[in-house]
Amino acid sequence: MRNTFDTIIVGMGAAALKCADELARLGRSSVMILTDARADGTSRNAGSDKQTYYKLTLSGGEPDSVREMAKTLFDGGCVDGPNALCESALSAKCFLRLCDLGVPFPMNRYGEYIGYKTDHDPRRRATSAGPLTSKLMTEALEKSVRNQNIEIKNGQMAVRIITQDGAAKGVIALDQEDNSFTPYFCNHLVWATGGPSDVYQHVSYPEKHHGMSGALYLAGAAGVNLTEWQNGLGSIAPRWNVSGTYMQVLPKFVSTDKDGNDEKEFLLQGFKDAGDMLTSVFLKGYQWPFDVRKAFDGSSRVDLLVQAEIRNGRRVFLDFRSNPIADIFDFSLLSKEAYDYLKNADAFLDTPIERLSRMNHPAIEFYASKGVDLYKEKLEIALCVQHMNGGVMVDQWWETTVRNLYAIGEVAGTHGVYRPGGSALNAGQVGGARAARKISRSNESHPAVFPVASDIDSLTSLMRSCLSDQSNLEDRRREEALEMSRIAAAIREKTALSSFRERTTALLRSFKTEIKISSIQETGALFRFYDTLVARAMILTAMEKYAESGGVNRGSGLYTENGVPQDNAHDDPNKGNIQIVTMKNGEINVSARKVYPIPNDDDFFENVWRDYRENKW
Repeated sequence: MRNTFDTIIVGMGAAALKCADELARLGRSSVMILTDARADGTSRNAGSDKQTYYKLTLSGGEPDSVREMAKTLFDGGCVDGPNALCESALSAKCFLRLCDLGVPFPMNRYGEYIGYKTDHDPRRRATSAGPLTSKLMTEALEKSVRNQNIEIKNGQMAVRIITQDGAAKGVIALDQEDNSFTPYFCNHLVWATGGPSDVYQHVSYPEKHHGMSGALYLAGAAGVNLTEWQNGLGSIAPRWNVSGTYMQVLPKFVSTDKDGNDEKEFLLQGFKDAGDMLTSVFLKGYQWPFDVRKAFDGSSRVDLLVQAEIRNGRRVFLDFRSNPIADIFDFSLLSKEAYDYLKNADAFLDTPIERLSRMNHPAIEFYASKGVDLYKEKLEIALCVQHMNGGVMVDQWWETTVRNLYAIGEVAGTHGVYRPGGSALNAGQVGGARAARKISRSNESHPAVFPVASDIDSLTSLMRSCLSDQSNLEDRRREEALEMSRIAAAIREKTALSSFRERTTALLRSFKTEIKISSIQETGALFRFYDTLVARAMILTAMEKYAESGGVNRGSGLYTENGVPQDNAHDDPNKGNIQIVTMKNGEINVSARKVYPIPNDDDFFENVWRDYRENKW
């Protein structure tokens, strides 16, 4: 079996496939994609009512520029300027490549790719190919990759990174057919496993996504801004964001006891009047992420009220069959913005489901395809973790602090605190393109093969030590994830972070004796859980240190003390800092540095042309 390659890409989402596609176009032939399940992952299984892709403006008369878009990304806070500039500069090129591959982004009759405003977006840079934009991207890129005969190894779960002298040299994978460990060696390793979705219980990540961030930290890569996530309202079964028109049609919010009884409406208690409540629900459509700046007098009050019901042991549902506060419901109660929007959409209809059918019938069809009939039943929701804005620290080529180890897609921490909706899809494409460009300029010889028997013995020992007559793996996984959602998701209880972090690190040390599996078939889940614990320990340490240093509420993180929220989201003294988290010999350390500014390089054409010809960048 061949197990040496110039480049190995771990993962098979949109970012991974972009990197492979670009490497092939740049003439690199010794490339292999390693994946545990070809059809799994967020790119292929996630979406929203209108999944957004963010890029430079390509239509209309509004002025835009590479530098202006870079500034929008940079101004979100805790973002390095070189990454922001790259994501802006390559956005049009990466977007048009997807169009050429067949992703049906809409254009007008003159060929302009039209756009709309998304959250945290001052221009109309957003576009969409529908509810499943990332799935369409992944399918188009995979077709291109297969046409270029790039090798894909399926059923191989990457569990450890092979390093030597501070550089990545390969990966050890678990074969999920026979539970054996196989080393694969390379000159360049690209990690594209997505966000660490198993860290929390209430998530919008699809069931078929898990992430594998811990392996990067164990290999010596640094994490950045691990405090920063994006949270929003999502359905539980199936996992799906209830953004956009799901909110704009003004569904009724109800809560029940754990058995589905004692149904009641609860939102009105958190608002000054019915008009304030209805307008806030409407605004959740395009102010979907939970935002601490809107938590006390804006639309994010909806999120907090939903979370409060759940923390009190109740369940929360959206009911599209009848209007909220039906006895006084009237469109005239809405703000002018909301009223005009629904009027222009010809959506002054009797019920939310009728309005949803008029404005976005595919949103109903999606749930029907998952066995949920919104005409006949309520939809259970929660305040869910949707995306990690932090992640692994990368430079302007998306290379980590470990040489020849690249992190692309959500696993890379380039987003900072606030990011425009859809910028993650662009960042994954740009990161894949930048890593491919850097790799294509290298001239390494064939990969060296290193003895890794001791590493494999260690993994085998971990697996065997956990094997017993009984299994507690799923119970412990759920218990830890629920606790994380309770104290360290959108609402972060400062007094509980430290104790939970201590418990998590203690579990890591005693993992062999505490966690049990009853069959070898659970081995994959075992290694996922271990990887998740590593990532969780890094994240909790980051949050604990941030809170201890006087960190303010920001982004999707509201800090409380003894249950009392602090109202200090207005001035963030750490906006210009990058928090760095590292793990060495099991010890986690936290430091900080200033963000790197947006570069202001010489753009005199002849100078740039000469440097380009001579490969000086």
